[in-house]
Amino acid sequence: MWNLQAMDATLAVVSRACTCSPLANFIQIQGCVICLLLATGWCFAAFVRSRVIRCLKKKIEGGNYFAFICQDINSLEHSAQLNLPRVTVIMPLKGFGEHNLQNWRSQITSLYGGPLEFLFVVESIDDPAYHAISSLISEFKDNVDAKIVVAGLSTTCSQKIHNQLFGAEKMHKGSKYVLFLDDDVRLHPGSVGALTAEMEKNPEIFIQTGYPLDLPSGSLGSYCIYEYHMPCSMGFATGGKTFFLWGGCMMMHADDFRKDSHGVVSGLRDGGYSDDMTLAAIAGEHKKLIFSPPVAVFPHPLASDLSFARYWNYLRKQTFVLESYISKVNWLMNRALFSVHCYLSWAFVLPYFMASLHFLAAIRAQFSNYLFGESNTLSCGLSLAGCLVVCTVIALVSMWNLTKVEIQLCNMLSPEGPKMSLDSYNWRLVFLAMLVDNFLYPISAMRSYFTKYVNWSGVRYYLKEGKISKIERLKQDGVTYSDLGGKRLYSKRVCIPKVSFVGSLVKRLVRWHKPKKFDS
Repeated sequence: MWNLQAMDATLAVVSRACTCSPLANFIQIQGCVICLLLATGWCFAAFVRSRVIRCLKKKIEGGNYFAFICQDINSLEHSAQLNLPRVTVIMPLKGFGEHNLQNWRSQITSLYGGPLEFLFVVESIDDPAYHAISSLISEFKDNVDAKIVVAGLSTTCSQKIHNQLFGAEKMHKGSKYVLFLDDDVRLHPGSVGALTAEMEKNPEIFIQTGYPLDLPSGSLGSYCIYEYHMPCSMGFATGGKTFFLWGGCMMMHADDFRKDSHGVVSGLRDGGYSDDMTLAAIAGEHKKLIFSPPVAVFPHPLASDLSFARYWNYLRKQTFVLESYISKVNWLMNRALFSVHCYLSWAFVLPYFMASLHFLAAIRAQFSNYLFGESNTLSCGLSLAGCLVVCTVIALVSMWNLTKVEIQLCNMLSPEGPKMSLDSYNWRLVFLAMLVDNFLYPISAMRSYFTKYVNWSGVRYYLKEGKISKIERLKQDGVTYSDLGGKRLYSKRVCIPKVSFVGSLVKRLVRWHKPKKFDS
C-alpha cells in the first residue's frame, strides 16, 4: 500500500513538473512542430514525384509507350541516338550480398543509346565481388562494354574513393560524363539517359545526383535505416537545384577528373573519407550547381538478415562523416549540422517520453484519490500529449504517402522489373524506428566526435584535422560482413574439425599454401 501511494505521489510530482513548467510545455509543443514540419516536407516531396507520374501517364496516353526511357519519343530516332555522348559508369565494389547480382544486372542492361562503358573496380581478386561480377560480364560479354579493374589497397583515402579515382583514370578517353554508382543501387532502364539528358540540357550542372527508396527487410535495423533516409529525401525531391549530394549516384563531367578542376581529384585523394560530403563541400566553395532530377529515385532493397548491430555500425559511419572536412568553412558547416541534427533528434524523442508519463498518470488517476487534486495539471498534460499523437499520425501518413508515390514512380520507370508495394511495410515498426534512430543519433555523433575513428567494412579509418591519417585493415576473422547490405567481404573459410594439435597444424599449413577460391 505504501509503495502504491509513493508511486502515485511520484507520478503527480512528475506530471506537475512536465506540464506546469514553461520549458516542459515548450518541449511538447516543439515535438508537435517537428512532426508538422516533417509532414510538410514529405508532402512537398510527394507533390514533386507525383507531378512526374502524371507527366508519364500523359505521355503514355499520347502514344509514347517508351516514356519510361525518354519523354520525347523523337529522341529515340537513330539519328538522335548517334549524337549521344559517351558515358563511363564506375562502380566501386566491396564484397558480395544477396541483392548485388540483381542490382548489377539492372545497371549493365541500361537502355541508353549512346556509347556506354562499365568499370567494376575492386581492391583485389580475392574479393568475392570479383568472381561474381566476372560471371555476370561473361553472360553479357557480346552486348555490353564492361570490365573489371583491380585498384589495389588505398593508402591516403577511403577504399571507396580510391576505387573511384582509379576507375576515373582508366575510363575511355572519349567519355564526356562519368557516373559513379554504389553496388546497392538498382537503376531503371532509362536512368543513364535521363541523367545524361539533363547534363546536356544544362552544362552548368557540376554534379547530378539521386536518392534511394529503402525497401525494409522486416528487422528493426532495416526500418531504422529507412527512417534515417526519409527526412533526407526531402532535399532530393526538389525537382532541380539542391544542396544535398548522395554518393550512391553521382554524374559529373569527365574532364573535371582529367584536369582536377576545382581540386576534385586532390580533395578526394588527399585524406578524403566521404566522396559525397567532400564533393558537396567543393561545389559549395566554388558556387557550383548540384542537380537532382525528379526521376532519380532508385529502389534500395536492404539485407534480409540486417541486424541491429549492422545498423549501428552504419549509423556510426553516417555520423563519422561530419568529422571529416577539407576547409574551415566546411568544418563550420559540419559543426552546424552536427549541432542541429543532435538537437532535433532528442527534441523529437523527449516529448514522447513526457507524453508517456502523462498517460501513465492518467491511468493511475483512475485508481487513486491522490491525483484527483492535480486535475488541472493532468488535463494540461493530456492535452499536449493528445496534440502530439495527432501530429505524429499526420507525419506518419505523410511518410506513407511519399513512400507510396515513390513506389508507384519506380514501378512506372521499371515496367519490366519486380513490382514493389506498400504491403510489406510495418508502420508500427516505422514509428518505433523513428524513436530508436533519433535517440541513438546524438550518442553515435558524440562517440564519433571523441573517438575520431570508424570501422568501415573491415577497415578502420582514423581522422586528424578532418582527413584520414591512418588506415588499419582488420584480420579476416574479425568483420566478415558489411553493415548495410549483409555482404560477404571475404571468401568463405572451411571449418576445421577438432583433431589433434599436430593434425590441426598440418591442415592449417596446407590451407595456407592453397589459393583462395570463390564460394558461389
